[in-house]
Amino acid sequence: MTVQFDELSDGSWGPSPSPDGSRIAYISDLSGSPQAYVSGTMLPTGKDPVTAVHYSPDGEWVAVEIAPGGAPRTELWMIRPDGTGLRQAAGFGATTILSAGWVEVRDAVVFAVTEIGELWRGLLINPRSMARQRLTRGELVAVLDVSRDGRFVAVREGPRGRRRVRVVDLDSGVAGPLFEGTFDSSTEQGVFSPDGSLIYARTDYDSEMARLIAVPVTGDHPVPGGEPVVVAARPDAELEDVAVSRETGLLALLWNASGRSDLTLFDPVTRIERWVTPPAGDVLSHPRFSRDGSTLVVCAEGPGARRSLFRVKVASAHSAPVFPRPTWSMVGAPELHHVVSEDGLALTGWFYRPAGEPPYPTMIFLHGGPESQERPGHNPIYQQLAARGIAVFAPNVRGSSGYGRTFVNLDNLAGRHGAIADVAACASYLVDGGLAANGGLGVMGRSYGGYLTLAALVTYPSLFSVGVEVCGMADLLTFYEHTEPWIAAGAVSKYGDPVRDRGLLMDLSPLRRIENLEAPLLIVHGASDTNVPVQEAHQLVAALVRHGKPHRYTILDGEGHDFVRLESRRRYLDEAVAWITEHLT
Repeated sequence: MTVQFDELSDGSWGPSPSPDGSRIAYISDLSGSPQAYVSGTMLPTGKDPVTAVHYSPDGEWVAVEIAPGGAPRTELWMIRPDGTGLRQAAGFGATTILSAGWVEVRDAVVFAVTEIGELWRGLLINPRSMARQRLTRGELVAVLDVSRDGRFVAVREGPRGRRRVRVVDLDSGVAGPLFEGTFDSSTEQGVFSPDGSLIYARTDYDSEMARLIAVPVTGDHPVPGGEPVVVAARPDAELEDVAVSRETGLLALLWNASGRSDLTLFDPVTRIERWVTPPAGDVLSHPRFSRDGSTLVVCAEGPGARRSLFRVKVASAHSAPVFPRPTWSMVGAPELHHVVSEDGLALTGWFYRPAGEPPYPTMIFLHGGPESQERPGHNPIYQQLAARGIAVFAPNVRGSSGYGRTFVNLDNLAGRHGAIADVAACASYLVDGGLAANGGLGVMGRSYGGYLTLAALVTYPSLFSVGVEVCGMADLLTFYEHTEPWIAAGAVSKYGDPVRDRGLLMDLSPLRRIENLEAPLLIVHGASDTNVPVQEAHQLVAALVRHGKPHRYTILDGEGHDFVRLESRRRYLDEAVAWITEHLT
């Protein structure tokens, strides 16, 4: 039977296999909101959207992460694969969670999670008894993995872009850094080898591009027992994710090569690396091994296909779709373009070309993050605009990931002025190159991209004829005042300290120059957003009314920072496309 997806459905994603790989837990929005499924059957976890699922290595449980009201705060629940035994395990009250996943400790299957409230507490949770063993405590300290003997815990600490991994000896309480690193380097992932003798770390320490290193951990030294050893590295790509087979020790390495994905299987003993037969999709995510190591599951998407699941047979490295692959008719594949900013910095961007000949009315679309990346994945609004004769240029301005450590840090603090200038450079490139009509440019973005949209509109008001701002910050100081404390603490390294860098944050806040705005502006925000709080949109609209600026304000009830319900996404897409079409064409 062919599964019928709504045209705005994201498909299926976030796979987690059963111990032998025969069944897969995953997320799908087939019902209208992201929910947890096991091999086609939806688990009864309630109406709130699901953000992640984790199949236990003994096959007895599925851990489900749920976002009440669609807000950034998440809760951890446990449920049997047959849909029975639902119970909450973490994220009570005002706390939220960061999951490390299932671990096997002293022959017991337990779940490692960090519960974030006034302090960050690393926990091991027994799914049967709900007993909670505390592992760590401190600000910006998150559990990554636990050794099988239960002695060592790998933790990540620090703000965005400056994260370190430490190893904690639970017996002695001694802790030490995996390696010293440098001020501008960051280590995002750390996982023990099956025998616990090594920690594999995904890091850009001592390297421009993120790579995989291994550090010995011995019984006498709960901190590095030797120098880091490079396991896998590429000069043309960043390591995006690593999965370790707990049974065989095999590594699955997911590489990001200028936005497109490569997936390989690497044997750390023989050092033989095999390329997985590429699933149908330019962008891959979430590789996960089955407990027995026979199967790897992964999610794939592309400009013409929503996210869907693929099963990889490890023995042959061959991939095959789990379900019939949902597609839709698209208007042209994107072209990768190269732009030079005003200071000589090289940028890239994906150009979605409509039918007909240029110049086209064109929207510049700015991704969130900022340490995210525009990639050739699934985005219905690009297709809807192209179908109406409107081109989309989606650039990776400075601060984007995927292009090395130096590039991702170029927009930190005062460097953000350069990111705003990058938007103007993209506008000039499009017009001067004959791709965009002079006077026919607009700009839009979500989250940090919404902030950057506002900043570009008030800094270069004559360049743009229309703007769409979605869940963005209007004032960086009020953002710090109202966002979740754990989000504020992690953002200081990127935007600046609200006390020490107050003058810089005021200068970078678009709301304080809103009188410069000329383009009509559509503002869209989730009513339950506590990441970029909805107060940011309220005060922006109040300022637009005060200054008599043309605008429209849309609040999506029941949505947080990400719009997850199909009815909300349809409303957003319809209003954004109508607004752009009215003012750009």
